[in-house]
Amino acid sequence: MSLQEHKKPIVWTIAGSDSGGGAGIQTDIATINDLGGFACSVITTITAQNSVEVKLVEPVSEEILSAQLAALSEDLKPAAIKIGLIANQQQLNLIAEWLMGFRNQNLANKAIPVIVDPVMVASCGDGLNQVADLDFSPFKGLITLITPNAQELFRLNPVRQPSHQLAKQKTKQDVYEAAVIVNQQLKSHVIAKGGDAGQWQGDTASDLFVCQQVNGVSESHQYQKFWLTSQRINTRNNHGSGCTLSSAIASFMAHGYVLHDAIVMAKAYVSKGLIVSTQHGKGSGSLAKTGWPEDISLYPKVSTYHGSDIAGNSLVKNALSEDKFTKEANNTSSETSGFAQLEQEIGVYPVVNDLDMLESLLKVDCTTVQLRVKHSDELSLDKIEQQIQQAITLGRDYNAQVFINDHWQLALKHGAFGIHLGQEDVELADLVAIRDAGIAIGLSSHSIFEILLAHQLKPSYIALGHIFPTTTKVMPSKPQGLLKLARYAALLQPICPTVAIGGIDEQVLDAIKATKVSSVAVVRAVTESNYPTTAFKRLVKQWQQNSSDTLTKIELNHGELSIGELSIGELSNCEPSHG
Repeated sequence: MSLQEHKKPIVWTIAGSDSGGGAGIQTDIATINDLGGFACSVITTITAQNSVEVKLVEPVSEEILSAQLAALSEDLKPAAIKIGLIANQQQLNLIAEWLMGFRNQNLANKAIPVIVDPVMVASCGDGLNQVADLDFSPFKGLITLITPNAQELFRLNPVRQPSHQLAKQKTKQDVYEAAVIVNQQLKSHVIAKGGDAGQWQGDTASDLFVCQQVNGVSESHQYQKFWLTSQRINTRNNHGSGCTLSSAIASFMAHGYVLHDAIVMAKAYVSKGLIVSTQHGKGSGSLAKTGWPEDISLYPKVSTYHGSDIAGNSLVKNALSEDKFTKEANNTSSETSGFAQLEQEIGVYPVVNDLDMLESLLKVDCTTVQLRVKHSDELSLDKIEQQIQQAITLGRDYNAQVFINDHWQLALKHGAFGIHLGQEDVELADLVAIRDAGIAIGLSSHSIFEILLAHQLKPSYIALGHIFPTTTKVMPSKPQGLLKLARYAALLQPICPTVAIGGIDEQVLDAIKATKVSSVAVVRAVTESNYPTTAFKRLVKQWQQNSSDTLTKIELNHGELSIGELSIGELSNCEPSHG
């Protein structure tokens, strides 16, 4: 098969030109290109500035602004749009009117993410807008995400505050309340950037993510407020950090990542850019462009924030409303090892719903297997407990790692080797009791955001999926595919075993292995085979053999993936025959 050219997603930036090169259109284009996109620009404003001051700001005419939008629309359809500096209300109204027409053209346009960075003041402190405050209400219902810093957040708040209050130190609750108001006022997700939020931030920089419904995301992660906390980078070279964050979010979404993923990836990208930033002039330097963020230590810590009402009463109604990922991650100090480690590498990991099949697999030297049984009319809870108890006993008899899916109380009661949980199940499970009992735990994940949540708990392994379409479960997320799997595996490779799952059979096993994932879970490839043990042994042999003749090379560069002679386009069609 011949290697096909990878088509880069088109990302628009609608923003002002920074003659100093550190922010605005210039850094947007550099960021988009650095992250594997093809950048197109609509210039709203020409600025005469350097790293020290803004000398002059001159808006483009409404005619040329409209003409730029029309020209791009005719030929270069965007996969994502970033909007930055808008000079005046007339420009904002024009862009909003164009955006409404663009959204109404077809359903595909409605799905294109629009990220707004409400730039009002340059890093050097000089104003960039012709008026003190713009009215962003024309964007209501038209944009995906708005990314104000603390100063911009309170200017966006429809309850206008006297100018002297804008400089007052704001509390965590102040930020929460203002972000929620903006979220409701604009019908948009909000990232309230915390770098300038107040002294309560300390040595960290925490952004508040207020989200509504997000397609492709777990129900438990919708309509939530998350703090995304990173270590504060000790540098003055932060010129263009807001522009970089918003254009990076747009770029990652253009590559097919959900909003939650794009935000945490962009945060990691900005952190790396600050760490290796450079000062070119006399003033603050700009962020470096460092490629896709592959170091998980640069990613933010994720915690749910419930806030309080106006009277100061906690909005957490009961213990089950608390964020288990955050609570238990805090209980697991960096000095501890978290949950029990695997005693042997997994390799090929069958997931079965039948005790007889589980035993037959153990008899042919299967070292790791998962029992997934569901309560039904045919299978009572008593019978489920009997099966789980027998599976645990068989695991001990054959010195195998038997994981019990979901039924953590029964697994804990009978001393299972391991328990596998979905992220929704973690909210109810007694993780402290499981960890203290020395039981291994595997956690499912369907995105980078969920990988971070799982990673914070230090599990025994993290399952990555679903990679290909599958009918075994109804999933809120789309199939992740090989490109994302390779990125997930690279992110976790040094710190946690990984398991690819979802629609995997021998047709795609070599490609799965080439992504460097630690192991692979198989369901129907074994359970629906006429000869399950034979199918399992064949998969194990294929997984263990050296496949260098066909698949020896994996390259991740600017959003492109090639494995051997398979192209990204061909890999996306590389699905198992059973769906």
